[in-house]
Amino acid sequence: MTRRLDQGRLIVASHNPGKLREIDDLIGPFGIASVSAGALGLPEPEETGDSFVANALLKAHASAKAGKSPALADDSGLVVDALGGAPGIYSARWAGPTKDFTVAMRKVEDQLQAKGATMPERRRAHFISALALAWPDGHEEVFEGRIDGALVWPPRGTRGFGYDPMFLPDGETETFGEMAPARKHAMSHRARAFRLLVEACLPR
Repeated sequence: MTRRLDQGRLIVASHNPGKLREIDDLIGPFGIASVSAGALGLPEPEETGDSFVANALLKAHASAKAGKSPALADDSGLVVDALGGAPGIYSARWAGPTKDFTVAMRKVEDQLQAKGATMPERRRAHFISALALAWPDGHEEVFEGRIDGALVWPPRGTRGFGYDPMFLPDGETETFGEMAPARKHAMSHRARAFRLLVEACLPR
């Protein structure tokens, strides 16, 4: 049975500043007090799962257990058709130990060029977000969202984070890196997953 989240403390199981901002913006209107895993000094567990859902659950359960409060974790990434689904669950790791997504975007582009993927139809990609909500007693809820688009080069815009500057959503003229945050929040993979979470678990 789906469990509702009360208005107590919610741990956001992330150390990624961009992701924390987006999640805070999404949960803010619901009157839920949030605190990041980093602010609580909780370590980041090693992401050993073989899917976005598995990694999101791993992070949510680790923070819920250590922080003794419900925890929300996101595992998300860029899936590029021409690269066989890469970088996928390894999206953050492509940015290296310094989390330099300029390096990661260049790596994606180099691999696309190596495959001759220069036309938009050969540069199809989508973002996936898996949101996991876990309680200290082990209960869990999972929600997934997806948005499709194509990859541009060179990257455009300085907003957003990660691969946003090279991702152009279908039907749009601005990349996620160019969009105002409110516009991105209205359509993003994370926002779509969050809408499902709201319907199931958040007080209204």
